Amino acid sequence: MDDIIQEYLHHLRIEQGLAVNTVQSYKRDLNKYTSFLAAKKIASFDAVVKADVKEYLTMLNAEKLATSSISRMISALRQFHKYLVEEKVIKINPLDDLKLPKKKQNLPKSLSVNEVDHLLSTPDTKTVLGLRDRAILEVLYATGLRVSELVTLTLSELHLDLGFIQTIGKGDKERLVPLGEEATYWVEAYLATSRPSLAKGRAETPHLFLNFHGKGFSRQGIWKNLKKLVQEAGIHKNVSPHMLRHSFATHILENGADLRIVQELLGHSDISTTQIYTHISKERMVESYRQHHPRA
Repeated sequence: MDDIIQEYLHHLRIEQGLAVNTVQSYKRDLNKYTSFLAAKKIASFDAVVKADVKEYLTMLNAEKLATSSISRMISALRQFHKYLVEEKVIKINPLDDLKLPKKKQNLPKSLSVNEVDHLLSTPDTKTVLGLRDRAILEVLYATGLRVSELVTLTLSELHLDLGFIQTIGKGDKERLVPLGEEATYWVEAYLATSRPSLAKGRAETPHLFLNFHGKGFSRQGIWKNLKKLVQEAGIHKNVSPHMLRHSFATHILENGADLRIVQELLGHSDISTTQIYTHISKERMVESYRQHHPRA
């Protein structure tokens, strides 16, 4: 069974072009599944029946995993067994008519425009690190980049004269994202003074944003730095880099942007992922109506 899983993971990575992190997620889910089968002394996938899958789901529920996690695992198993049918490893997919548990839709939280303005103005831009932090915040809010995209952003992917940045998102898909005048200004200021100081005369590193040691940031480094700035700004919310991404999407939709354009900017492969932001806008519309209409 291990050999078949390895072939499948290779299929996901090479033929379907899924990102490394996504493939690793599939690997973890399938390893958990095969461990369960091994405990039941099931030695091949063609011996798996629907009752075995239901027992596996019962076990997952007993572990009190989130509904979203269980849904993801079932989806992974369904795709895997579909692959096994196509490769003639098994004849029947035991998950074909299995109903997925309903996934609870949690609306992403975002900052208000005033909170974003306050956060962006928090770093002391007269200092090397403050100017860098301002540039990072401006880029996150101006582009809606994922933190993983931000930390891998290189100098060669900047096209400041055109007002765009180039990035590689999920599934290794490349996209161009407008940067905007304000963010461009702060990035240019950072490149002119802060970055040379942080590089400390080392051999040129390709990363755009450098930490105190002159190296590219880690995801954890960006998160930790943001937490400090949020605290300094006096914002009492659990702000993450992803919340700035949500704020970017919510604010441009509220100002009339087309949903398809937002989908492209965020790098969503499916517009249904982007549509969650329309629910946020509707909630705020109702809230504003109740607050300002004399008979609400």
